[in-house]
Amino acid sequence: MTNYILETVNLTKEVKHVTLVDDINLKVPEGEVYALLGANGAGKSTILKMLVGIFKPTRGKILFEENPWRRENLEKIGSLIEFAPLYGNLTALENLQVRCDLLNLPYEDIDEVLKIVDLSDTNKKKYKYFSVGMKQRLGIALALINHPKLLILDEPTIGLDPIGIQEMRDLILSFKEQGITIIISSHILSEVQEIADTIGIVREGRLVYQEKFERSKDLTELFMENVKEWSVK
Repeated sequence: MTNYILETVNLTKEVKHVTLVDDINLKVPEGEVYALLGANGAGKSTILKMLVGIFKPTRGKILFEENPWRRENLEKIGSLIEFAPLYGNLTALENLQVRCDLLNLPYEDIDEVLKIVDLSDTNKKKYKYFSVGMKQRLGIALALINHPKLLILDEPTIGLDPIGIQEMRDLILSFKEQGITIIISSHILSEVQEIADTIGIVREGRLVYQEKFERSKDLTELFMENVKEWSVK
């Protein structure tokens, strides 16, 4: 029997009578990488923002560890959605100290988290001088500082060069090895092909596909088939 760390039941978001997300039923298996895919404007970010409490659902339910979602669940959830709340004039260490202060966490895990994301040697270098890849990794460090059971990453490879993309892939797989469940949204299907255990595809606010992913399949072909099938229904 599959254990789901997170599920949604008919999750819907409407803004000014426009439906952005319609009756979404996600099932995210514990300990896996769940890839949420879709074209720009399909509703992926809206879904992820509801999962972390940025947006309030118009209707439907979110279940975390089989119980109705509560704000206290954020103690077990880490996220990087759009831009991380980082300060340009602070170092990586100082940014994490600010995060710990906000969450009432001790500083003792900061060195470990910086090591995980390969930012231990940034010393006094300020965030505003970081490369795109370093900024993304520091954003993930913020999401990891509370030792989450679920990590939600919205387009973590955006703006990265090929080396940065590969490093991000390896980083995500290392989180899975530590027992962290990951929900990732990405447009780079070739990378998702390498890391995803379950695929969800969103089209025009609807979840049109959700299945375990077999590595032997061509993810690009699977994606295009489902988008095209939905478009003619």
